[in-house]
Amino acid sequence: MQDLFADTPVQVDLKESSAILFRNILTPERSDSIFTSLKESTPWKQDEINFMGKVRPVPRLAAWYSKTLQSYFYSGLKVAAHSYTNLITELNNIVEGATGFKFNSVLINLYRDGSDSVSWHADDEPSLGSSITIASLSLGVSRDFQLKRKDGQGKTITVVLENASLLLMQHPTQRYWLHQIPKRQKIDDERINLTFRQLV
Repeated sequence: MQDLFADTPVQVDLKESSAILFRNILTPERSDSIFTSLKESTPWKQDEINFMGKVRPVPRLAAWYSKTLQSYFYSGLKVAAHSYTNLITELNNIVEGATGFKFNSVLINLYRDGSDSVSWHADDEPSLGSSITIASLSLGVSRDFQLKRKDGQGKTITVVLENASLLLMQHPTQRYWLHQIPKRQKIDDERINLTFRQLV
């Protein structure tokens, strides 16, 4: 397993793909303020998924925002869009400025503690087009972010996503790689993650 602890920006070695880790794109004070605002103002929802014939709650809370108010389809779910707020517009602009990419939608997840997680998947829904770039902004407690190749070759890569860090996964990362946030039972604190994307 490969662990990354480095200053910004860090190129994550994904062979034919490209991922870059930026650290501290917000000051600690601003990051804490944004976390509190998002925690209190976001219309959090816990969806349910049908997995192998059993309906289970998704192990995290989420909300979907889109400049164009487009619904989002993932994991068998259809999620209605909320309009961008002033704060989300500000964060969208910060992420665009740091990465040089344009985004028009964002999925916000609240991980309440280490029991909340997201299993192996790729953000490769048809609504994201054929050239997919995802920018993932983390606020709150640090969590492991893991990647593994879809073809099963090579080792699992672990990137520690700290408070105010931004992970940019450029095309064609979603074509060749899966990623997850694994459960970590010893973590008691909360994390908010915003994954910015461009719907087509």
